[in-house]
Formats: sequence, structure tokens, C-alpha cells
Amino acid sequence: MSTDDQADPRGVQRNRPETVDALASTVISVLRGRQAVSFDGLRQFVLDHMLRAVLSRGAFSADGLLAELRGYRLTVDAIIDQYVPTTARILGVCWVEDKINFAEVTIGSLRLQSLVAEASDAAQIEPKSFQPQVDALVVVPQNEQHFLGASVLAGQLRRLGCDVAMSYDEDFGLLTTRLIAEKPDLVLITCARRETLESVRNTVKVIRNSIAVPPALAVGGAIKMTREEIIELTDADIVTNVAEEAMALCVKRIKSQKPV
Repeated sequence: MSTDDQADPRGVQRNRPETVDALASTVISVLRGRQAVSFDGLRQFVLDHMLRAVLSRGAFSADGLLAELRGYRLTVDAIIDQYVPTTARILGVCWVEDKINFAEVTIGSLRLQSLVAEASDAAQIEPKSFQPQVDALVVVPQNEQHFLGASVLAGQLRRLGCDVAMSYDEDFGLLTTRLIAEKPDLVLITCARRETLESVRNTVKVIRNSIAVPPALAVGGAIKMTREEIIELTDADIVTNVAEEAMALCVKRIKSQKPV
């Protein structure tokens, strides 16, 4: 055997082909990239892939992207609750920094919304026998544009076993008609800006006055105010961005209303 092919004392074979070293370096680089995490603990390469997919100028397939994400061993819960909202925030940052235009951020948001719909359909819902059936209505009031957040919330509620309907930008007449017909147990209203608090307050008032037994009323969203301030200004029952908290309040109210 030639001495050139022998391993050195450290166990490393000398004179290996350069292509082998290059391949090894590439593999290590890819593995490190896949292990890198974002500021909120998510896998960065997955976020990068989602951003490229929703901003692609070519055809977009929500079910295809969902299959790819599931291939990365992501649960439906993680996709809806973590990766979609974070990708949406990245879109917003890119827009603010003039890296993408308004049309691109709009198309990207709509694609994320379609991904949420696909993921929600694929979710495994296990009805809880001890929990009463809850009919929920997610309301995006007039002058609000928080549609993607509302879709994420609706997906979370469906996975909790709720029957969920959506109200987008309906005037008070249409909203009243819907409330009388559907009589929801829980209404969740999105609010992202201080400027729309008055609209949210009027929406709460309409809901309380529309049906004899008003539903549990929750307000949530990206608005930067304390819970106490929002409750005082809107007259909501609860302020939360956690679907389980709104559900718990609603279930408690339903059980308290049952005849003994």
C-alpha cells in the first residue's frame, strides 16, 4: 500500500479527492443551516422556504407547500400557530423596508391565508366529550384589515372543536342579521390599531343588543394596549390572543346557563 493513502495519526486519510471534501463541506453547511433558528425559536430555513414560496412569481400551490412543510416534520398546529404568523410578520418587515411592494405583500398574505385553510382542513380534530358544542363567529370589523390573523384564529378554534363562521367588513345591518340567524356562543373581534377601537366598541354594542342571550365577547389582535384599557374602551368580556382562553370563558358561560 502506498504511504500516500495511509491515515495519519489523527485518523484522517491523506490525499482525498477535493470533490469529497467539497461535498462534505456542502453537507455540513446544509445541516447547519437547517439547525439555525430564528429569533423566536423557529427553523430559519423553513421560514426562508415559506417566504420564497409565497413571493414566487410562478404558480402557487397551498396543498403542495403544506406537504413540503409536513415533510419537514412540522405539525399542523406549528404551521398555523407559529410559522404562518412569523412569515406574515417577515412580509410586513420587508414591506416597511421597501424590499417588496404592496402588491407582493398582498399576494403573499393571500397565499398564507390559503395555506391556513389547507392546514385547517388537514387538522385532526378530536371532539372532547366533556365540552359542549361551541358555535363561534370571528369578526373583522369595518375599517380593519387583519384578515390573515382572523384566519389563523379561525383555524385554531376549529382544532378545538368549534363550528366557526367568519364575518369580514360587514355593516351593522348585515352583522345583526347574521347574529339573529346563527346565535353564536362566542364572538371574537380582531383589532390591530387604536384607530379602530371605536368601531370595535360599536360592534360589541350591536352584538349585545342583537340577541336575547349575548355570546361571550372576546377582542384580540396586534393592538398595543393593556387588557384593562381595551376592556374599558370596548366593553368586551375578555381580551386575549389565545383561542383556548376565549373558549374557556365561553364554555364556562354555557355550563352556567344550563338549567339545574
